[in-house]
Amino acid sequence: MKIFIEIPSWLGDAIMATPAIQNIIKTYPQAKITLLGSFVSTKAFEKYPNIEKIVVDETKKSGNRYKNLINLAKSLGKFDIALSFRRSFSSKFMMFFIKAKRKFNYKRFTKKEIHLAIRYNDFVNKVLGLNNEVGDLKLYFIPFKYTKPTLGINPGATYGSAKRWYPEEFAKVSVSLANRYDIVIFGGPTEIDIAKDIENELLKQGVRNYQNLAGKTTIPELIEKIAGLNLFITNDSGPMHIAAAYRVKTVAIFGPTKFTETNQWHNDENGLIVTKNLDCSPCMKRVCPLKHHNCMKLITSDDVLKTLERL
Repeated sequence: MKIFIEIPSWLGDAIMATPAIQNIIKTYPQAKITLLGSFVSTKAFEKYPNIEKIVVDETKKSGNRYKNLINLAKSLGKFDIALSFRRSFSSKFMMFFIKAKRKFNYKRFTKKEIHLAIRYNDFVNKVLGLNNEVGDLKLYFIPFKYTKPTLGINPGATYGSAKRWYPEEFAKVSVSLANRYDIVIFGGPTEIDIAKDIENELLKQGVRNYQNLAGKTTIPELIEKIAGLNLFITNDSGPMHIAAAYRVKTVAIFGPTKFTETNQWHNDENGLIVTKNLDCSPCMKRVCPLKHHNCMKLITSDDVLKTLERL
């Protein structure tokens, strides 16, 4: 049995697809899987069982993308089953040229607000005629071992500025907890400036027991470092789902996005949400369309610290 799987491009979405992928592996334990996705998403699937080949989609890089997609599809070989967890036109186009006995493009089967992990699993159940429950998020990296209790903060969110809480507020929380935890600042290459703002504020307040890892970790290193934390404070982001996969105690700050659909799956005891539930949210926009950004601006460090007490 040979199976092709195209995973979501966003890291968080790809992690939320892992219960469905685990159920595919459980159903076809002898299958050899070829996985296609973005560079970031595919890195999270290193060490995953049954994956024979990982292919990074680089069809956007140069030339005609649709010709590139045709060539990519034809180069992958033949499969018994091909599934895509993406809904884009480019994905459907590429899947048309995949050679497989059975092919399935991701669909939503209800308009109700349900968690994305459920949606992905429902898709797999429906197209493959299965009845598997939605399991836990699953990654196969060994957590990093810190020498002292450690708090991680993640001030970035790749999707857009509307999802980002303010660096000064992250800094206030970090300063308040610095006597109890060492602090690690996380972030991607585009979030180095945000992380530096927090670092500068920590230094102003005399906090020295921190590390700024923004832009310095690979995806596997990011996963390992988050997995080993005692406490995590984050925006709605890929790193939030990493923490959920490892049941790290987490406070997630939600503004413009639907926490009913993308909160910390199966991390109920260790994962709490801070949100203001404004009439204008969730707007699902990358930048605040009303220019005030109150869904994030009205959340204070005190709100987060009070929520942390419940953990």
